[in-house]
Amino acid sequence: MDVNKAKSFITDTARPLELAEYRCIFEGGPRRAVAEELKRFQNPDGGFGNALEPDNWNPGSTPITTNDAIIRLHHCGALGEAGDMAEGIARWLRSGEGFLPEKRRWAGSVASNLLYPHAVWWEPGDHEGEGWNPTVSLAAFMACMDGEEKWKELVGEAFRWLESAEKIGGDEAKCFILAHGLLELYGVADVIDLEKGREAVRRAVGLSLCREVEKYGVDYAAGPSAFFCCEGYLPAGIDGLIKADLGAVDRLQMEDGGYDITWQWHTPYEEEFRQAREWWRPRVTMEKLGFYLAFKGGEL
Repeated sequence: MDVNKAKSFITDTARPLELAEYRCIFEGGPRRAVAEELKRFQNPDGGFGNALEPDNWNPGSTPITTNDAIIRLHHCGALGEAGDMAEGIARWLRSGEGFLPEKRRWAGSVASNLLYPHAVWWEPGDHEGEGWNPTVSLAAFMACMDGEEKWKELVGEAFRWLESAEKIGGDEAKCFILAHGLLELYGVADVIDLEKGREAVRRAVGLSLCREVEKYGVDYAAGPSAFFCCEGYLPAGIDGLIKADLGAVDRLQMEDGGYDITWQWHTPYEEEFRQAREWWRPRVTMEKLGFYLAFKGGEL
């Protein structure tokens, strides 16, 4: 990887939010700036929308977009700077919007997504509420915010499932990482055994990692770089996967210094997809840069 070109690509093309994240993570910039930029995507009801996730242009609040806001705050260590923003998130989650009471899960996709430009995976279907993305991390956030027993029970149920899960996707694994990280951050020790939970999450990350290394960087497949920010959750024995992913990072850097996305929308929003791609590329490049620097360019 040409590190300087990657950094220049990010600083030249990122939205203000991703630029604030880059400066916080890679340059020791202010965490408050991340919270201030993220606030622009928050709605008066406390939830998040407004193309925070560039694949979904729904301006209204949705569970996964709100979860993405929590991920960004936690990743940058900015939850302590969130103040009213975090209180707003808790208020929206308490409202029950997007929650499926019969399944005791937050929906991954909501009907209002269909009214705005979106990728096909944002269209709701019969599968809603079948997994733990984003329920486990949203419930953990609430367990930390107000400690109600119903949230703790939901988190406990999720981690009991995780202990014996035989299959899990990368996005779902990230929600368990966030959930465990939040419980540790806020010192909430009466929901799960935190050390046992960490081992369960580490095992889940191992399950979610794609072993077909030829897909790294060219398909929507979770390689180790997808978890570069998750220190302490990568399993042992994956040196070969790490080296393969580092090889893809070297091979796939584009002339402008950035990295491309690995997906299409499969919906008839061609102009909006092109814009979303431009918003996504700096974030993808930050992921690759962080992974590359974490492993010192392949020196394991």
